[in-house]
Amino acid sequence: MTDYSSRNALFRRIFRNSCDRKGRSLPKSTSRLALQATNPSSTITIGDKMENEKIQNEIDEAASSLIANAEETTVYKPINEQKTAQTEEKADGKIFQKYKIKDIVFLAIITACTLATGAVMPLLVNVPLFGIVQLGLGLQFSIFPVIGMMKVRKPGALLFQSIFISVFLIFMFPPMALIIVCAVVAEALALLIFRGYKNDWACVFAGTIYMPMTLPLMYGYYKLFYTVTGEEKAAVSMLIGGANPAMVIGISVAVVALCFVGSVVGMLISRELKKAGVLKK
Repeated sequence: MTDYSSRNALFRRIFRNSCDRKGRSLPKSTSRLALQATNPSSTITIGDKMENEKIQNEIDEAASSLIANAEETTVYKPINEQKTAQTEEKADGKIFQKYKIKDIVFLAIITACTLATGAVMPLLVNVPLFGIVQLGLGLQFSIFPVIGMMKVRKPGALLFQSIFISVFLIFMFPPMALIIVCAVVAEALALLIFRGYKNDWACVFAGTIYMPMTLPLMYGYYKLFYTVTGEEKAAVSMLIGGANPAMVIGISVAVVALCFVGSVVGMLISRELKKAGVLKK
């Protein structure tokens, strides 16, 4: 009984790996012989001793075949994993990569966070002060875009966010559509300097210059498309800096500094989220 019990235990373990390394089932004859070994009554009832020995030899051969297949599966598993890792590494080495649905969904969620924290904008658009919108939105419009780029390290990540943002903000403040142009220029400079977003500081660089670039664009927008007289002229003059270059330079430097701080904060948040396993690559 002890021999049959140990034999049963052996073939139960073998049947768990009863497929070859290509995922195909072993021949039915092999499985049938193994099943006979687990049922002693089906072999002991045969009166011929030679027949018993023949069956026993076939069972031993089947067991050897199953064990060999199990060993091959164990050997080929790390090889397949290594090939998969090499394929992923080659894909990561490319600058321009395809977007997946999960990438776009994540960028849309990050954009929603950006818009939710930028709810102060309707209060700022009517304030006649140069750069007031950028000062009010600079921090949140650098933290969240950097988190998005740290997660989706592909060219166009900032552009996707800008498109989502402009769709909503254009109804409140039409010049904010220019933020798409800022994203294109910021990403182009980041790609030229850092050759992609593999470096964390590439994301910080793009996030830092992203919002400040709206300052000269909005200045040109008001100069080209706004022609006002009377009381409104003074307000528009203040909005584009008026005749005080010191104020223009001071506010521009403040916006850049604010966006740099926000970008660094976004990078640090992303690193901590990755350590916690929340923000996986």
